[in-house]
Amino acid sequence: MKRLYFRPSGVSRRALALIAALSTCLLFAVEKLPVQQKQAHYEKKVAAATLAAEAMRAIRNERLSRGLRIDPEIDPAGTGLIGTAYSPVTSNTGDLTSKRSANNPNFAAVLAEMLKEAGVRPGDQVAVGVSGSFPGMNVAAYAALQTLELRPLIIVSASASEFGANLPELLWLDMEKLLVDKNVFRFRAPAASRGGIDDRGFGMPEQGQALLDEAIERHGLRKVDAESLAEAIDLRMEVYDELAQGKPIRAYLNIGGGSASVGTYVGKKQLKPGVNFTPARGAASVDSVMQRFLQRGVPVIHITQIVSLARRYGLPVDPKVTPKPGEGSVYVKTTYNRWLALAGVVIILLSIIALTRLDIGLRLLGASGRGEERPEPQQMI
Repeated sequence: MKRLYFRPSGVSRRALALIAALSTCLLFAVEKLPVQQKQAHYEKKVAAATLAAEAMRAIRNERLSRGLRIDPEIDPAGTGLIGTAYSPVTSNTGDLTSKRSANNPNFAAVLAEMLKEAGVRPGDQVAVGVSGSFPGMNVAAYAALQTLELRPLIIVSASASEFGANLPELLWLDMEKLLVDKNVFRFRAPAASRGGIDDRGFGMPEQGQALLDEAIERHGLRKVDAESLAEAIDLRMEVYDELAQGKPIRAYLNIGGGSASVGTYVGKKQLKPGVNFTPARGAASVDSVMQRFLQRGVPVIHITQIVSLARRYGLPVDPKVTPKPGEGSVYVKTTYNRWLALAGVVIILLSIIALTRLDIGLRLLGASGRGEERPEPQQMI
């Protein structure tokens, strides 16, 4: 003989309250118990940043050994990578906050990630355009290129904007050679221009132009000397193609706002900071090395808006102490524990079934709470 069982047709308020409380506790646990997740290419990023830190120390020591004072007011971190407000080789105005933010060895990890995003592999050739405006970022770029075992084809704009490598006694070309002599880096630029307006130092004092020319000659570099911006762009592309020796160039890395590299001020703003794969809208109206490479189908890494990049990758803005390698979300990101979240969802589903569809809820919670309407029972066989 079959037995008949009865249960209420509705769901107890106690059951609903218990499910809500359990769900809240599980949500709180997921929020408060995140996990640290290593990002892709973690070891390479740390290695690149460590190499960049070594290079920055070498430059600082060299500056001090030459008796070139580090001003604690404009360079509180004491990096030795901040120049002066004005010198004969100063090409343009510069933002001090951006310059100080760039002097972070962890930008080498950022650049390593961008190069990987651009699709380069060990042994690939990468065209590079740097100036003296951001020596810290140049160091980071060289460290990333060397760590990823890439072959850089570098053209330097020898001048620098305010607070960059604009000390005539220690230009970026001098820093670059120092780092090769100290066996920190295995490569350096084979060619250089004056930089500045039209990539030829237009508007700079004759003394400054002479100092830049002398530095290019002193380091035995090929001088990229043009009479106009259009010619400077043509010459740079010719130099890159000659250095490539018929082999493909897989990416172009630009640091700063060199006129030939970015075109004009408008050209600098056309491409987003970071990796770009297609020409910008209106690219035909602004010629530049960046746009030429994009038209060839070569990815362009555009390093500009330093403060914005620092925030994007969890790096400090205007640090008063030089950060240590390995700091920033470019290495490790805090994320939700997926296994805990999945377990929480399963527990909530099981509790809903147990308390609303099975007799467990009735046995645990008993009858409906005082004041609740008692629904008609349902027959169960």
